[in-house]
Amino acid sequence: MAKRTFSTLEIFLIFLLVMMTGITVALLSLLFITSGTIENHTGFPTTQSPPATQGSTAPQGSVLTQGPTSAQASPTPSTPEPTLFQNFSGYHIGVGRADCTGQVADITLMGFSKTGQNAQGILTRLYSRAFIMAEPDGSNRVVFVSIEIGMVSQRLRLEVLNRLQNKYGSLYRRDNVILSGTHTHSGPAGFFQYTTFVIASEGFSNRTFEYMVTGIVKSIEIAHANMKPGKIFINKGNVDGAQINRSPSSYLWNPQSERARYSSNTDKEMVLLKMVDLNGDDLGLISWFAIHPVSMNNTNHLVNSDNMGYASYLFEQEKNKGYLPGEGPYVAAFSSSNLGDVSPNILGPHCINTGESCDNANSTCPIGGSSTCIAMGPGQDMFDSTQIIGRIIYEKAKELYASASQEVTGPLASAHQWVNMTDVTVWLNSTHTAKTCKPALGYSFAAGTIDGFGTLNFTQGATEGDPLWDSVRDQLLGTPSEEIKECHKPKPILLHTGELSKPHPWHPAIVDVQIITLGFLAITAIPGEFTTMSGRRLRAAVREEFATYGMPNMTVVISGLCNVYTHYITTYEEYQAQRYEAASTIYGPHTLSAYIQLFRVLAKAIATDTVANLSSGPEPPFFTGLMAPLILDVVDRAPAGTTFGDILQPANPKYGVGEVVEVTFVGANPKNSAENRTHQTFLTVEKYEATSATWQIMYNDASWETRFYWHKGSWGLSNATIQWHIPDTAQPGTYRIRYFGHNRKQDLLKTAVIFSFESTPSTFEVVTTW
Repeated sequence: MAKRTFSTLEIFLIFLLVMMTGITVALLSLLFITSGTIENHTGFPTTQSPPATQGSTAPQGSVLTQGPTSAQASPTPSTPEPTLFQNFSGYHIGVGRADCTGQVADITLMGFSKTGQNAQGILTRLYSRAFIMAEPDGSNRVVFVSIEIGMVSQRLRLEVLNRLQNKYGSLYRRDNVILSGTHTHSGPAGFFQYTTFVIASEGFSNRTFEYMVTGIVKSIEIAHANMKPGKIFINKGNVDGAQINRSPSSYLWNPQSERARYSSNTDKEMVLLKMVDLNGDDLGLISWFAIHPVSMNNTNHLVNSDNMGYASYLFEQEKNKGYLPGEGPYVAAFSSSNLGDVSPNILGPHCINTGESCDNANSTCPIGGSSTCIAMGPGQDMFDSTQIIGRIIYEKAKELYASASQEVTGPLASAHQWVNMTDVTVWLNSTHTAKTCKPALGYSFAAGTIDGFGTLNFTQGATEGDPLWDSVRDQLLGTPSEEIKECHKPKPILLHTGELSKPHPWHPAIVDVQIITLGFLAITAIPGEFTTMSGRRLRAAVREEFATYGMPNMTVVISGLCNVYTHYITTYEEYQAQRYEAASTIYGPHTLSAYIQLFRVLAKAIATDTVANLSSGPEPPFFTGLMAPLILDVVDRAPAGTTFGDILQPANPKYGVGEVVEVTFVGANPKNSAENRTHQTFLTVEKYEATSATWQIMYNDASWETRFYWHKGSWGLSNATIQWHIPDTAQPGTYRIRYFGHNRKQDLLKTAVIFSFESTPSTFEVVTTW
């Protein structure tokens, strides 16, 4: 065959094609590389390394990169649906955990509403823990997510559901997905859309909102990708020595005949679900227990998960041996319940200036009023108290987990409605009705509680207003209508939020009510904080409704802080006392009765298999144009002659067990790390292994033994201090502490760019004896 020859034109075209192909490959490679580099400031990195396990190596002088602090890598959208094996008895079970910490600086901590209590570092990371349960044939499934944040906001839930729908279609929906906050008061704010909470947050932080949404969705993705046949066992038991009722005088307003049915003015029972695969290997647990995570008080500035988070930490560290905190396959969620009037500060309220008890109806002291009446925890400080209470909860969970033998069996179901809680007609009996109210907060709301008093001179138990404060309110916000004042009696209205709509409504009108069931277990998703007796009444009513329609002996769990936040829910009788919880019952005195009525409807629908006939109700809004954070982004600067990560105060040469290592570095604003997540920790404590000539990562910023403090200076200058509290279990040897951060840089007339940096190590020895 004759040899093929090419014309000059053909040769030119071939050359052009080769060049274009080469350029395309080069551009794609460049895009791939830069999308995960330290200069990516448009979003989160698209490539991450696998999680580092405890004891994993970091070569000397290398750049430490860690993957997402989650149980397993999340699936990509192209991941095929897991094939569900159907021939077994039990449920398909998937568990997942992902980081949802958000900002740890320049943002208000959500919970105490104390001016100036902003984040200035981190004690522990915050995690979203997801659990998916599906019937053997995959026909029905439910999702429960416990999130280490103050509460779930409506905006957060709506965005999570939207992203789940975009990825999974109708598999995960508003009716079968519960999002529940643990109620830590040491997590970042800024993820709300209603004006009351936006003001309390000092603005809406899209940076933190995106971080949280991404973490919650990722935890569900992980659970979805790792579903396997398994079994669920349930156990119950009382937790002693961990809680007190912080409004005992209000509790006494409940009928004596009702109180006589209970041995305590708090719910001490923990309900626990143990999840294992068909081989009996551990997968995870969910527990519910009523306690406020406020062992870390309103003087704290470090982001952390408080006492319930410490219980999760202990359980996961026990089950995920060899892994760093936040990593490993086992997932343990310690979820909130009817905690509205329950405090972990078990020494009770005392006047800090005299030591005398201030356990009275107004929580006031003769000198200093309510500002000196404070409840204390059992420890030497708030860190110690957090660990003591958290360990009590953990120990009971460990005991219940080991002895759990009653298997949960039966079909899965779910029911949900949106309800306009400002306009619910409540049937008090067969002939008399009442109505819920437009939202309003009473005077005692501003007083705070014995766990954290208000900043102004208000007291709990106020049933009359004050002319001065009424005048201030009227001048600034307008006068409450006679209708709202009459509806909320005997609450004296401080803020008539239901009549305020600028720039957006101040409180939600549309609220979620939801139940999911696993056989004989019903989980009620409560959009707020039920008091002890409110929770007891709801459980009894829902249990009765199920029994009436053919589902007797149901175990009913109160899951708190779910789906949308609406403050507190007291009983009608407790409402008359108008302590903090009652003043914060925003829909008026008949709020609990309305919820009982609404949850009965859901229970009946599930029991009679008529969920499809339920109306969805009025859809809630999703607002845009929210108030920006009051704290502006500032370019980071290092002092002359230094660079970010340089050591200002090195570690001492030698330490003993029980001592504290402290190193200070030239810092940059930690909130940058919520925007560019090149590093997944602010710190590591590493031990040198001579046999392999490598550094082993022993602790990170999710470890309770470490603390990361950020000290903000002026003009973009700052320092970062890392502490390692050396535990008794630390082995002697050579250690180093490393700092990882991100600094913001902005040239004139250009967009700001966030760069990653890491410190030079500070090396020291740990010895057993001096």
